[in-house]
Amino acid sequence: MSTGELLNIEPLELKFPFELKKQISCSLQLSNKTDNYVAFKVKTTNPKKYCVRPNTGVVSPRSTCDVIVTMQAQKEAPPDMQCKDKFLLQSVIANDGATVKDITPEMFSKEAGHVVEECRLRVVYASPPQPPSPVPEGSEEGNSPRGSISDNGHFSTMESAAASRAFGESQEKPTEAKSLIAKLTEEKNAAIHQNNKLRQELELLRREANKSQGGVSFMLVILVGLIGVILGYLMKNA
Repeated sequence: MSTGELLNIEPLELKFPFELKKQISCSLQLSNKTDNYVAFKVKTTNPKKYCVRPNTGVVSPRSTCDVIVTMQAQKEAPPDMQCKDKFLLQSVIANDGATVKDITPEMFSKEAGHVVEECRLRVVYASPPQPPSPVPEGSEEGNSPRGSISDNGHFSTMESAAASRAFGESQEKPTEAKSLIAKLTEEKNAAIHQNNKLRQELELLRREANKSQGGVSFMLVILVGLIGVILGYLMKNA
């Protein structure tokens, strides 16, 4: 920052991120540190190469003004990226309430007895910002070759299909289990019902056997054994 008597100028170097065939701009900020109106004028050693807006103006007391310097598109880069161009910013005290229309070349003439404050600015070329390196395709070393999630945060097509199949199978298994449980429960209830029916018939046969007390006893033993075999088979399957 320049700390002159009239204006503070920032920055003192015009830095352009140099790129071929592209217009590039940078800005200057002029701060009036006095209670007077200050007129300024910007000159350059290479006026065809640069456009300065505004190149003349008035800064009100205790206020600021921005100046935009634009470098025209260049067809070739300078050797070693060095630039010899320079700028000269002149400032003088103007009349109260002065505007751009009131500025004349004589105001910046030292021969006419005017006190002209001058600040020289140099031009610096900087390398343009480099774009980020692209991420190489494929899995990186140390990562699983299967990969779980793609770069945009979504599952790949193959992974999505596999997940759908797994989800479908997980949905089908509870359904099959419920169907099997229902079938077994139904068979168990049928076996219990058959068991109760056989018990009733057995009780009826006992009563009849007590009445006859004869050859029926042998038949009763056979029938009881047969019933026991049937009940054992049904309970085993249940």
